[in-house]
Amino acid sequence: MNDVKASRIRIIVAMITCYFLFAILLNSVGTVILQAIHTMNVSKPQAASLEGFKDLPIALVSFFVASFIPRIGYKVALILALTATLAASLMMPTIGTFWMLKLLFATIGGAFALVKVSVYALVGQVTDNAQQHSSLFSFVEGMFMVGVLSGYWFFAWFIDPQSPMAWLNVYYLLGAFALFTLLVVLQAPIQKVEVNESHHQGGSLHEFLSMIKLCAQSLVLIFVISTFLYVLIEQSIGTWLPTFNNEVLHMPVDISVQLTSIFAASLAVGRLLAGTILRYIGWYTLVNINLVMMAALVVLTLPLTAAYEPQEVSSIFDVPFAALLMPLIGLFMAPIYPILNSAMLSSLPSHQHAKMTGLIVVFSALGGTFGSLITGMLFAKLGGVNAFYSALVPISLIAIALFFFNKRTKLIQASAAA
Repeated sequence: MNDVKASRIRIIVAMITCYFLFAILLNSVGTVILQAIHTMNVSKPQAASLEGFKDLPIALVSFFVASFIPRIGYKVALILALTATLAASLMMPTIGTFWMLKLLFATIGGAFALVKVSVYALVGQVTDNAQQHSSLFSFVEGMFMVGVLSGYWFFAWFIDPQSPMAWLNVYYLLGAFALFTLLVVLQAPIQKVEVNESHHQGGSLHEFLSMIKLCAQSLVLIFVISTFLYVLIEQSIGTWLPTFNNEVLHMPVDISVQLTSIFAASLAVGRLLAGTILRYIGWYTLVNINLVMMAALVVLTLPLTAAYEPQEVSSIFDVPFAALLMPLIGLFMAPIYPILNSAMLSSLPSHQHAKMTGLIVVFSALGGTFGSLITGMLFAKLGGVNAFYSALVPISLIAIALFFFNKRTKLIQASAAA
């Protein structure tokens, strides 16, 4: 029994380490956009395209590969992802061009698709019931946000106004961490699961089509719409917050990046607290409270930033109160994503988890891409304040979608009970 527990711990450590690495790499896009604008002379819409180079490979790889990953094995998928990421990270500071940034994020995106599908499926393998699943799921997602938080500080340490391209050296550090993560995965006792052929009749094409058919279920359709809208908000704010701090609040570049870490910290705290809060109130009530608080924070905070008069800021401790409020939106949006994902996955049989995760990753990636591009265009044309006001639209749409999601869930539960 102790051996089984030790094996589970090693697998969980491998999962968390992978997620921590990709949290840093994926969510560095906001910092990289700001640095590309300043050091590579690209426009805001051009820089915003990096989000697409990151997210579209996530969507494409997930869409076409997610249902096949169980056949090659989750360990093999993780090894392939980490090897590609290691190579791209080491190439980045050597080449140091905008097209290499595009290639880097495309590689990271495709690799993360393999990692996310594998990790989500492994959560189901190392837990015994829905409560354990939800708990570990929230913890893994919480550690992802700790990685995001760490990433802002890693990049800020390498930003040097006297040497504009010095920030690229951070990829040597991240390459070393990718190598370490690869070694952790190699040592983890992740076994290739036996594929039940009754669930995979008709070959690869049938598996792919069966993933598409999941969308025909009304509950799944409402869920993926909610996921799309949530990630649209999270990525639009997370990606453009460094630029917002720099251009609207006139903060220095390094402090703008460090200040964004509050957003990541808020997401991490919110997700880690969600498991405790859910013991006392239902998930639907919690999500609606969070949506109301998100909208209230946008409405109350942005007028303060619009009226802000620039002042000298030499460290993160000198920033005005208004600059600290907007990142706190992460505290309220944090529980929404893992709660919905866990509710959806735990309602499906285990052989459909990889396919459902593929859909989650696809629509999350599309939401991130559209969120960043729309916010980038609004930022360039209407200014940062008005661009961030646009978050009120998807917040309202999520509330509507979740009303139907909750209603449909109750009907399914009542039908199962009968």
